[in-house]
Amino acid sequence: MPDIIQLKQLTKAYGSKVVLENIDLAIPGGSIIGLMGPNGCGKTSLMKILSGMINDYQGIVRIDGQPVGAYSKSITAYLPDKSYLPAWMNCKQCIRYMADFYHNFDIDKAFKMLKSFQLEPTQRVKTMSKGMIEKLLLLLTMCRNAKLYVLDEPLGGVDPSARQFIMDTILNNRPEGSSILLSTHMIYDMERVFDLVLMIGRKQVLLYDTVENLEVQGKNLNLLFQEVFPYIG
Repeated sequence: MPDIIQLKQLTKAYGSKVVLENIDLAIPGGSIIGLMGPNGCGKTSLMKILSGMINDYQGIVRIDGQPVGAYSKSITAYLPDKSYLPAWMNCKQCIRYMADFYHNFDIDKAFKMLKSFQLEPTQRVKTMSKGMIEKLLLLLTMCRNAKLYVLDEPLGGVDPSARQFIMDTILNNRPEGSSILLSTHMIYDMERVFDLVLMIGRKQVLLYDTVENLEVQGKNLNLLFQEVFPYIG
């Protein structure tokens, strides 16, 4: 399939601190990519650039062959690492708000997922636990019929018993041919679902390969992460 993400000489700095430097990368469409690296390595910055939330960078970024803009934002669904939901809204209001905002939002699917997530339609965000809010955010993201899903730590606040259910929700609700870029520190839980692995650190891409190639080489992602980031562990 054609590349869903193309980066050429991408550089991002916050003042004098450079977090991404001259990154060249091409990611094929239809794939699930695991984005890994230590805290502060630029993972969230990269995701915000791809989603159009950060635009003060240098280099070329293309999504589905187009520069970041109205088209790319219409086909990219972004799950941030922090909640953007107003505390006064309830689940039903959040769903209707997203349906009004995005033309490709599937409201019927959203209400079905609300039930499967065991979230009450009238419960307000301010009364929810962190795990409940993360489930609601994931629901709102995956109910968009997007080409690219950018998910920043979707399992961060989810208890271990619910992780399998959340991963199945992500995999079962992606449209055919869509791509998922997912950042995580929970390598063991996620390894089985990735097609590609992207590790970034020290401003650079330190590893980019298919899981299939790594398996042929006898590489375990947990051990590989420790090899790539020996001082992080």
